[in-house]
Amino acid sequence: MKRSQLLRLTDGKSAISNFQLVSHFNSNSLFTGGIRGRTIMEAAAKGTSAGASSKADSLLNRTMMQLLEHVEYRLITGGEDLEAIYRLRYQSYLKSGMCGPIASGMFEDRWDNLPNSYRFGVYCYGELVSTLRFHYISSEQPYSPSVDAYPEVLLPRLARGETFIDGTRFATDPDAAPAPGVLPFLTLRIAMVASNYFGQDSVLTPVKVEHSHFYARFFNAVQKSEAKQFPGVLAPIALFEIPAGENMRRTLERFPFYNSTPMEQRLMFGNPAINRLTPLSILPTAKYYRAAA
Repeated sequence: MKRSQLLRLTDGKSAISNFQLVSHFNSNSLFTGGIRGRTIMEAAAKGTSAGASSKADSLLNRTMMQLLEHVEYRLITGGEDLEAIYRLRYQSYLKSGMCGPIASGMFEDRWDNLPNSYRFGVYCYGELVSTLRFHYISSEQPYSPSVDAYPEVLLPRLARGETFIDGTRFATDPDAAPAPGVLPFLTLRIAMVASNYFGQDSVLTPVKVEHSHFYARFFNAVQKSEAKQFPGVLAPIALFEIPAGENMRRTLERFPFYNSTPMEQRLMFGNPAINRLTPLSILPTAKYYRAAA
C-alpha cells in the first residue's frame, strides 16, 4: 500500500469521505486530537444529535478494524528497533518545537530503562509509524515522568494504594500513515490494552491544555493540574486523568477496535524484559475478542 493511497472500507467508500481525522500531538501525551467533519461537528454543535455521533463512531470502528489487519505492536527493549523509536521521537519533537537540537539525533531519557517501563513501536505494513512509552506506577514502583512532574497530585494517591498507567513520549511519522489522522487511534489502543491487563485506577495523560478537548470528549478525561514545565520538553504540560472502571467499559463498548484478548494483554505487558535485545511483535486481537470472551 502506497503512502499516498487512502485506506478503503469494505463497502468501497473512502475512510475519510464523510469526515476527516485530525490529530495534534505533543511529546508528552498519548496523543491529542479529534475528529473533524460535517457529521461530528454538527453533532457537537447541536449537542443532541446522537444519531450523527453514532454514525461517525460506526465509520471510525469499521475503518480501524480493517486497518488493524495490517498493524503490529512491538515491545522494544534494545537493538536497532530501540534506536529507531528514539530517532522518531527526536524528529517529531524537534519539528514540533518540543525539544532543541540533539547531536545524536535520538531522544531518550532517564525513565526509559526503568523496570516498570514499556516502550512500544507501532508498525503498519511493516513500517514504523509511531511510538509510545508506558509506566505502570504503584506505591511499590512510584517511578515515572508524571510522578516527578506532579508529585503533589500523585504521591498522596499512590500512598493510599491507587495505581496508574502513565503514557508519555508519544511520537509519529505522519508521512508513513496509511490514511490521515489514524495514527493516534492506533497508538492509543495500547493504553486500552494496558488498562485491561493492569486494572489500574486511571490512565494519566500529560498534554497541552489547548489539546485536551479530545480526551474530554471521547474518554471523560479530567484535568488534575495546571500547565507547568514537564521533564525533558520545552512546552508547559497539564496532567489529565482518564478514569478506569465503568468509564473504560463504556469506551470499549463504543470503540470495539480497542478490545483485546487476554493473550495479547499478556504478551504486551506480562514481562517488560528490559534486557531482552529482540523485540516482541504482537498482533492486534480486537477481531477475536467476542470469541475469546
